[in-house]
Amino acid sequence: MKKKLGNILIFVLIIGLTIGYGIYKDSQSTVTVNKIYTMEFQEQALSDLEHEKGNGNYTLQNIFMKYNPFSTNTQSMYVYFNTSKVAKITYTVSCSDYADFTATANQAKEYQKEHEFQLIGLIPNCTNTITITATYKDGTSQSVSTNYTMGSLLGDEDIQLKQVSGSKQYLGNGLYTLLGNDADDQDFVYMYDTNGVLRGEIPIIGYRSHRMLMQNQILYMSVSTHRMAAINHLGMIEHIYNLGNYIVHHDYQFDQDGNLILLATNEEKNSVEDCIIKLDVDSEEVSEVLDLEDLFKSYKESTDHKEGSKWDWMHINTLQYLNDDSVILSSRETSSIIKINDVSTNPSIGYIIGNEDFWKDTDYTKYLYTKVGDFLTSGGQHTVTYMEDDSLEYGQYYLYMFDNNFGYSKTRKDYDWTVNEGIQTSITEGTTSYYYQYLVDENEGTYTLVHSFEVPFSAYVSSAQNLGDHIVVDSGIVGLLSIYDTDGNLEQQFSIKKNDRFIYRIYYYDYKGYYFS
Repeated sequence: MKKKLGNILIFVLIIGLTIGYGIYKDSQSTVTVNKIYTMEFQEQALSDLEHEKGNGNYTLQNIFMKYNPFSTNTQSMYVYFNTSKVAKITYTVSCSDYADFTATANQAKEYQKEHEFQLIGLIPNCTNTITITATYKDGTSQSVSTNYTMGSLLGDEDIQLKQVSGSKQYLGNGLYTLLGNDADDQDFVYMYDTNGVLRGEIPIIGYRSHRMLMQNQILYMSVSTHRMAAINHLGMIEHIYNLGNYIVHHDYQFDQDGNLILLATNEEKNSVEDCIIKLDVDSEEVSEVLDLEDLFKSYKESTDHKEGSKWDWMHINTLQYLNDDSVILSSRETSSIIKINDVSTNPSIGYIIGNEDFWKDTDYTKYLYTKVGDFLTSGGQHTVTYMEDDSLEYGQYYLYMFDNNFGYSKTRKDYDWTVNEGIQTSITEGTTSYYYQYLVDENEGTYTLVHSFEVPFSAYVSSAQNLGDHIVVDSGIVGLLSIYDTDGNLEQQFSIKKNDRFIYRIYYYDYKGYYFS
């Protein structure tokens, strides 16, 4: 058999990297971030980038690189060059005292001649050695290296998370993405690799991002209470969507047409966190899909409300959009999971999974699914996630969640949560939350707890994500990122600096088709 060539040619280059439109940590950073999320800024940044790049003959030995040209990721670099043969591109970022970070750059095709991508993973206040490798179809490869000294972060988050338990778990080359540190100062999305090293810092205007959604090499995320942004794979913001008199909160998903379905507050109403809206990503039109008051009017009227205060009678914290145009909602205030059928056309209540005692004497007991088995129904749950399984019958599926196991309803002062034996009722003295997985059977109208294990207690916020071989859990109030195996054995745990209050959610994203190939 003919032996393939494996020669690697190393070139050490000195490249004059231009710092363009980078944002810096100072007293004006919030104002600067507001400016970044304007199309005028982004279009000027693109014009400046193209002007600087010009028509130069950029090759592997003469790469054009520019630090964070669109100011959307303080640990990123724009990279452009051509190769004489089609190649796939990988890069490694090295910095003393930190583990190396290696990734395959996202391109339209695995192998091509023109290479343009966003390199991420730079370490702040450090001289980073960036090695870019072109691998050709015949198995040969060429590499070039250069040094770049990055400045400070905008925030004061940890560059290296403190590991408090277990050993490294390799989940792939994705990133643990921290969504919402709820600080009073500048807000960010943080991205950590599986070594617990910070590889991305995305500044946002305020509030928090709730979920990172990607399609067609575009990342969609909330950047303030009223705005969504569409950011392309190079880091440029292509669209900024204004939601008008709606406030986005907690969650959003794509529908079957690629539009965004979002949880929202209608500012023209006297209640909060009880609406669903649709954002057409092409026309930018915003329309209201559902006002839960229309389906739960008598229940809302039975709840307590102090005039002048926020009437948070339902508090929806999770949205799962299904292909049949139904949605599954998690209501923290009622500790219930609610399915709504035909949400876009003729909304109706499909079912409620919640404590029977909580819903008694209301008009909604007929919608309650029957609990099969002896277990405590979830309390104040977050990130309820729909999961299909080919082994299940039609009409059956799983719902898994972070079960906060916390019973509290500000708008139901008549209800005593302690009747649910084992549920926590104190934010400070509570001891146990859970990973919960229900089997839901719509044929029989039942739900069964099929898997659970204890996780660090968090009365509010938090998240759980089932990745097949691993389960990623954020216990938000205590600031712990925990990775478990499928049996609930703790594999690895990181402690995260919370700044002010809590870590809202942590999802692990592979970012394939966006940052990585």
